[in-house]
Amino acid sequence: MTALRADWGEQRDDPQESQREVLREAHMRQCLREAQKTGAERIAVVCGAWHLRALQTSVTIKADQALLKGLPRVKVQSTWVPWTYRHLTRSSGYGAGIVSPGWYEHLWRSQHLPQLRTVGWLARVARLMRERDLDCSSAHLIEATRLADALAAMRERPAAGLEELQEATRSVFAMGDDSLLHFIADELVVGDRLGSVPADVPTVPLQRDLEQAQKTLRLKPEAVQRTLDLDLRNSNDLARSHLLHRLRLLDVPWGELAKVGRSHGTFHEVWILQWQPEFLLQLIEASQWGQTLVQAATALVIDKVGRVSDLAELAALVDRVLLADLDAAVQAVTQALQSRAALTGDVLQLLATLPPLANVFRYGNVRQTDAAMVAQVLDGLIVRAAIAMPLACRNVDDAAAQSLREKLLAAHTAVALRQGQEETQAWRQALQQIASSTNTRQLLQGVAVRLLLDDAVWSVEQVAQAMSFELSMGAEPSKAAAWLEGFLNRNALVLLHDMRVWQLMDEWLVGLREEHFVRVLPLVRRTFSTFSASERSALAQRAGQGRVVAAMPKPLAGWNEERAALPLPLLRQLLGVQQ
Repeated sequence: MTALRADWGEQRDDPQESQREVLREAHMRQCLREAQKTGAERIAVVCGAWHLRALQTSVTIKADQALLKGLPRVKVQSTWVPWTYRHLTRSSGYGAGIVSPGWYEHLWRSQHLPQLRTVGWLARVARLMRERDLDCSSAHLIEATRLADALAAMRERPAAGLEELQEATRSVFAMGDDSLLHFIADELVVGDRLGSVPADVPTVPLQRDLEQAQKTLRLKPEAVQRTLDLDLRNSNDLARSHLLHRLRLLDVPWGELAKVGRSHGTFHEVWILQWQPEFLLQLIEASQWGQTLVQAATALVIDKVGRVSDLAELAALVDRVLLADLDAAVQAVTQALQSRAALTGDVLQLLATLPPLANVFRYGNVRQTDAAMVAQVLDGLIVRAAIAMPLACRNVDDAAAQSLREKLLAAHTAVALRQGQEETQAWRQALQQIASSTNTRQLLQGVAVRLLLDDAVWSVEQVAQAMSFELSMGAEPSKAAAWLEGFLNRNALVLLHDMRVWQLMDEWLVGLREEHFVRVLPLVRRTFSTFSASERSALAQRAGQGRVVAAMPKPLAGWNEERAALPLPLLRQLLGVQQ
């Protein structure tokens, strides 16, 4: 690096950056002179290799003082941070670029017993393999030790080094398989050691902000795993949830969300908490984004938004920042989502963005968040997806049709959660185009017909007509089976509980001629094979009861609105919904 600087000179592409380095090096020399004034004879200077030449160059005190004169005073804080072996392996930034710190620790610990250096290392390899249930006997260890020592002797080395030990491990333990060396290198050659600092060392502002929040919210970091049940209707529990979600955005997973029990609604969160020593280091690394958790999480999200192009990932990020209560970050993510959605032509991406945004809109009031922030984005995406979807369902292969079905069903649920009149109308028009188009894949046609029936957009007569056409004698068997699979949608409960669908299937089967029935029977069996044994048994019992005519719904008589409104306050309290 010193030679490179000598060849390059002091010229930089950025004059401001060059001047900044000159000022930094002048300050370094001033600090060095102050240390010399204390009378110390041996002074160690820790600096980047780039600055070494500047510190060795003879520069007068007057010249350095002239450079630093007039600079505004800035309050700074410094601290020591615990480092890890993995950080020592980094060759950029302030990493040392040490490839094998775990190996050097082994050399240090075995310096007084060099005869045990080889067997000690291979014994650690053997222990690691046994922990992973890999075959490793004492004979493996003996033969690997002999091979490593023999390789060192052939190369005229006094003892086996890391190269010889890795070759012996590959040959004896791994039988020539290099994949085994990867986890050995990760666990032993590099290692996962974490340093420590004295308790009285000053901490970085971000860590102090976290400690203050932990004290205020009565959340003590503990090494043991414990469960935390949060009621989001409580202000203190809501603040705890915000804290844990902000830490997750900063890649400090102090808590992991868990789903337990049926009694926990949208106003409950269950966290599994366990503090790890590495979180302190991750928190210090995150200090580059800000001095408080809100500032750091917001800055990190805004930086991430500029590097994310996938719409589904951006939509999920909207949910995460709302859970963390970061208003500035929500605005940045929603703006990026709008701009990228306007340019994309990928229907799968558009459909994938709808479920997370719909959940935010539907359940945001439980967390006291402003659902209107995402409503506009969600409405625009629904309309865009509805316009592009009919064309995307045409002329696709089976794999693409299966993928579209899953996305289509999830997006349909999202549109129902939004409950927007214009958006729902546009979506239903798209479903009708899919159901009526002759170029649409039959699987997707069946799904669309089923959704239109469930939403009462199509009548039973329209569905019966479509079923008779798609499953007629002239229909290709594979296409007819795909349509029926899409219509039933792998859901036997529909036939068991929806008498309209049961009656449609019954009337269609009864109306088939013998030769048509023989041809269609394998297709129906193929579709019904996706149902479980208990579901097929229930269907057989239903069929044994004879034909049942679906009852038409009748309007309720004597509806008393005053009496019906009496339980509403209790229902709002149970559901955590504000009036």
